Amino acid sequence: MNSTPVSNALALRATASAFDAQRGKLPVPGDPHRSPDSVAVARQISELGELITGLGDEVLFRAADQDREVHTARVVTSFSAAVGPVGEAASALGAVAHQLFFLEQTEHLRDARDAREAATRVIDDALGMADTALREAADSLHAASAALSPPSLRFHAARSRSTTAAPVAAPPPAGAPAAAAPDRIARSR
Repeated sequence: MNSTPVSNALALRATASAFDAQRGKLPVPGDPHRSPDSVAVARQISELGELITGLGDEVLFRAADQDREVHTARVVTSFSAAVGPVGEAASALGAVAHQLFFLEQTEHLRDARDAREAATRVIDDALGMADTALREAADSLHAASAALSPPSLRFHAARSRSTTAAPVAAPPPAGAPAAAAPDRIARSR
């Protein structure tokens, strides 16, 4: 097995990105393009199950290796620790699916208005819990990846040129003349 800090960091980063992608797929109540529907939620529960299996495989792959590297324990711990939050996210989506089916079954009942409003609140809370759990899992894996293989100098250089990381230039003093705008030639098609 080729278990280097870089290969493990890449595996951690890829898994964290998969959790970020799952967060991006979470339904958003009130958004017509991402509103909760039972089929999409059930599909996402299945995808989270596959990701949990992938986490187990990552742990098994490293635990079964007889020639473990020094950093392997940290990697196994990171993958193992992510199982909990991802399981919480899947559980929260299970609650969403349950409430969505309730809403579908009671759509035509007039006397179920209060229960339907409560179901909608449960859906909102559960989606928030799923988002938080997936963010926690992704953030912990990103941090573990960075600890194994810190971002490159190229990354740091790019970040220092970023508009969000660069300091904002101070405005000119009140009495200073404004700089002349360069002459520009307007071209038309």
